[in-house]
Amino acid sequence: MTIVKKIQPDKQKERERDFFFIVSDAFRVFARRSSIVLGSAWAFAGAVLVIAVWLITGPTFHFSDTWQLIINTATTIITFLMVFLIQNTQNRDAKAVHLKLDEMIRALKGARNQLVDLEDLSDEELKKLEEQFRRLRTKAERNGTRSRKVKSPVSG
Repeated sequence: MTIVKKIQPDKQKERERDFFFIVSDAFRVFARRSSIVLGSAWAFAGAVLVIAVWLITGPTFHFSDTWQLIINTATTIITFLMVFLIQNTQNRDAKAVHLKLDEMIRALKGARNQLVDLEDLSDEELKKLEEQFRRLRTKAERNGTRSRKVKSPVSG
Protein backbone atom coordinates (compact mmCIF):
# COMPACT_ATOMS: atom_id res chain seq x y z
CA MET A 1 0.00 0.00 0.00
CA THR A 2 2.80 2.47 0.82
CA ILE A 3 4.60 1.54 -2.38
CA VAL A 4 1.54 2.48 -4.44
CA LYS A 5 1.28 5.85 -2.66
CA LYS A 6 4.97 6.54 -3.31
CA ILE A 7 4.78 5.67 -7.01
CA GLN A 8 1.81 7.95 -7.71
CA PRO A 9 3.48 11.19 -6.46
CA ASP A 10 6.61 10.29 -8.45
CA LYS A 11 4.55 9.94 -11.62
CA GLN A 12 2.87 13.27 -10.88
CA LYS A 13 6.26 14.98 -10.48
CA GLU A 14 7.45 13.35 -13.69
CA ARG A 15 4.39 14.64 -15.59
CA GLU A 16 4.93 18.15 -14.21
CA ARG A 17 8.60 18.03 -15.17
CA ASP A 18 7.74 16.75 -18.66
CA PHE A 19 5.22 19.57 -19.07
CA PHE A 20 7.84 22.12 -17.98
CA PHE A 21 10.36 20.76 -20.48
CA ILE A 22 7.78 20.77 -23.28
CA VAL A 23 6.85 24.39 -22.59
CA SER A 24 10.48 25.41 -22.18
CA ASP A 25 11.52 23.68 -25.39
CA ALA A 26 8.57 25.16 -27.31
CA PHE A 27 9.49 28.66 -26.08
CA ARG A 28 13.13 28.11 -27.04
CA VAL A 29 12.16 27.13 -30.59
CA PHE A 30 9.67 30.01 -30.82
CA ALA A 31 12.21 32.55 -29.49
CA ARG A 32 14.90 31.33 -31.89
CA ARG A 33 12.64 31.47 -34.95
CA SER A 34 11.18 34.80 -33.86
CA SER A 35 14.63 36.31 -33.45
CA ILE A 36 15.52 35.24 -36.98
CA VAL A 37 12.31 36.65 -38.49
CA LEU A 38 12.01 39.79 -36.36
CA GLY A 39 15.69 40.65 -36.76
CA SER A 40 15.41 40.77 -40.53
CA ALA A 41 15.22 43.77 -42.83
CA TRP A 42 11.73 42.65 -43.84
CA ALA A 43 10.48 42.95 -40.26
CA PHE A 44 11.95 46.45 -40.02
CA ALA A 45 10.32 47.39 -43.32
CA GLY A 46 7.00 46.02 -42.04
CA ALA A 47 7.29 48.11 -38.87
CA VAL A 48 8.03 51.23 -40.91
CA LEU A 49 5.01 50.45 -43.11
CA VAL A 50 2.72 50.09 -40.07
CA ILE A 51 3.93 53.45 -38.73
CA ALA A 52 3.47 55.07 -42.15
CA VAL A 53 -0.11 53.76 -42.39
CA TRP A 54 -0.77 54.99 -38.86
CA LEU A 55 0.58 58.46 -39.73
CA ILE A 56 -1.39 58.62 -42.97
CA THR A 57 -4.63 57.77 -41.16
CA GLY A 58 -4.06 60.59 -38.64
CA PRO A 59 -6.03 63.26 -40.53
CA THR A 60 -8.88 60.79 -41.13
CA PHE A 61 -9.26 60.28 -37.39
CA HIS A 62 -8.51 63.96 -36.61
CA PHE A 63 -5.41 62.91 -34.66
CA SER A 64 -7.73 61.79 -31.85
CA ASP A 65 -6.74 60.31 -28.52
CA THR A 66 -7.96 56.90 -29.70
CA TRP A 67 -5.77 57.16 -32.81
CA GLN A 68 -2.73 57.87 -30.60
CA LEU A 69 -3.73 55.18 -28.10
CA ILE A 70 -3.68 52.55 -30.84
CA ILE A 71 0.00 53.03 -31.67
CA ASN A 72 0.98 53.52 -28.02
CA THR A 73 -0.74 50.32 -26.93
CA ALA A 74 0.59 48.30 -29.85
CA THR A 75 4.18 49.43 -29.34
CA THR A 76 4.00 48.85 -25.59
CA ILE A 77 2.73 45.29 -26.01
CA ILE A 78 5.25 44.48 -28.73
CA THR A 79 8.12 45.93 -26.69
CA PHE A 80 7.05 44.00 -23.59
CA LEU A 81 6.98 40.69 -25.48
CA MET A 82 10.21 41.40 -27.37
CA VAL A 83 12.09 41.86 -24.09
CA PHE A 84 11.51 38.20 -23.24
CA LEU A 85 12.41 36.98 -26.72
CA ILE A 86 15.61 39.03 -26.81
CA GLN A 87 16.63 38.00 -23.28
CA ASN A 88 16.06 34.32 -24.04
CA THR A 89 18.12 34.54 -27.22
CA GLN A 90 20.93 36.45 -25.49
CA ASN A 91 21.01 34.01 -22.58
CA ARG A 92 21.30 31.03 -24.93
CA ASP A 93 23.97 32.72 -27.06
CA ALA A 94 25.99 33.73 -24.00
CA LYS A 95 25.75 30.22 -22.56
CA ALA A 96 26.90 28.72 -25.88
CA VAL A 97 29.88 31.10 -26.05
CA HIS A 98 30.82 30.32 -22.44
CA LEU A 99 30.69 26.60 -23.11
CA LYS A 100 32.86 26.97 -26.21
CA LEU A 101 35.39 29.07 -24.31
CA ASP A 102 35.36 26.62 -21.41
CA GLU A 103 36.13 23.80 -23.84
CA MET A 104 39.01 25.78 -25.33
CA ILE A 105 40.43 26.48 -21.85
CA ARG A 106 40.21 22.80 -20.95
CA ALA A 107 41.84 21.76 -24.23
CA LEU A 108 44.80 24.17 -24.08
CA LYS A 109 47.83 22.83 -22.33
CA GLY A 110 49.01 25.29 -19.71
CA ALA A 111 45.70 27.12 -19.49
CA ARG A 112 44.31 27.67 -16.03
CA ASN A 113 41.17 25.63 -15.45
CA GLN A 114 40.20 28.13 -12.76
CA LEU A 115 39.10 30.42 -15.59
CA VAL A 116 36.28 28.06 -16.47
CA ASP A 117 32.92 29.31 -15.14
CA LEU A 118 34.09 32.87 -14.48
CA GLU A 119 30.50 34.02 -14.87
CA ASP A 120 29.75 32.46 -11.48
CA LEU A 121 32.29 34.66 -9.64
CA SER A 122 31.27 37.67 -7.60
CA ASP A 123 32.09 41.18 -8.80
CA GLU A 124 34.84 41.42 -6.19
CA GLU A 125 36.42 38.14 -7.34
CA LEU A 126 36.30 39.35 -10.96
CA LYS A 127 38.02 42.60 -9.98
CA LYS A 128 40.79 40.63 -8.23
CA LEU A 129 41.26 38.47 -11.31
CA GLU A 130 41.30 41.55 -13.54
CA GLU A 131 44.00 43.10 -11.36
CA GLN A 132 46.00 39.86 -11.54
CA PHE A 133 45.89 39.98 -15.36
CA ARG A 134 46.87 43.66 -15.30
CA ARG A 135 49.94 42.78 -13.19
CA LEU A 136 50.83 39.91 -15.55
CA ARG A 137 50.61 42.23 -18.54
CA THR A 138 52.77 44.88 -16.85
CA LYS A 139 55.35 42.24 -15.89
CA ALA A 140 55.42 40.86 -19.44
CA GLU A 141 55.90 44.35 -20.86
CA ARG A 142 58.82 44.97 -18.46
CA ASN A 143 60.41 41.69 -19.52
CA GLY A 144 60.27 42.72 -23.16
CA THR A 145 57.20 40.73 -24.13
CA ARG A 146 54.87 43.44 -25.26
CA SER A 147 51.14 43.07 -25.43
CA ARG A 148 49.74 42.91 -28.92
CA LYS A 149 48.66 46.43 -29.78
CA VAL A 150 47.51 47.31 -33.26
CA LYS A 151 49.27 50.35 -34.69
CA SER A 152 47.10 53.00 -36.20
CA PRO A 153 47.63 53.37 -39.97
CA VAL A 154 47.58 57.17 -39.51
CA SER A 155 50.41 57.31 -36.97
CA GLY A 156 52.45 54.77 -38.48
